[in-house]
Amino acid sequence: MNIGDKAPELLGKDEQGREIRLSDYRGKKLVLYFYPKDLTSGCTAEACSFRDHREDLLAAGMEVVGVSVDSDAQHRKFIEKHNLNFPLIADVDKQLVEQFGVWQEKSMYGRKYMGTVRTTFIINEEGIVEQIIGPKQIKTKIHAEQLLSR
Repeated sequence: MNIGDKAPELLGKDEQGREIRLSDYRGKKLVLYFYPKDLTSGCTAEACSFRDHREDLLAAGMEVVGVSVDSDAQHRKFIEKHNLNFPLIADVDKQLVEQFGVWQEKSMYGRKYMGTVRTTFIINEEGIVEQIIGPKQIKTKIHAEQLLSR
């Protein structure tokens, strides 16, 4: 997925098994953020940043949806533990992470593996990718503030 591309209509299913569609957010900017794993330090900091600034984001015309390859049950634990106030897509079949190009080879301690590269896509009111924020630009603890100040 690149800037200028139309985002897919069906994004996936959230932690409750509800379909999340692009048209659900028509008229608003959608902050679709991809993160590696529920209940890890960086991903928790990022989610809590969005939670804590949800009202400011809504006031700026932005809705937030998180995506990881964790299960819906894992997402429910994450939401409950941290009182998250936005949906999380359970992309267990890796369809969305592959479609957006964030399922990539990673390396840790010399070991190579496939995983989600932390990336945020800003999708405009017409469903077009307007901005892509990559892992080197994202500061997890203040990611919502980064979006609000752009």
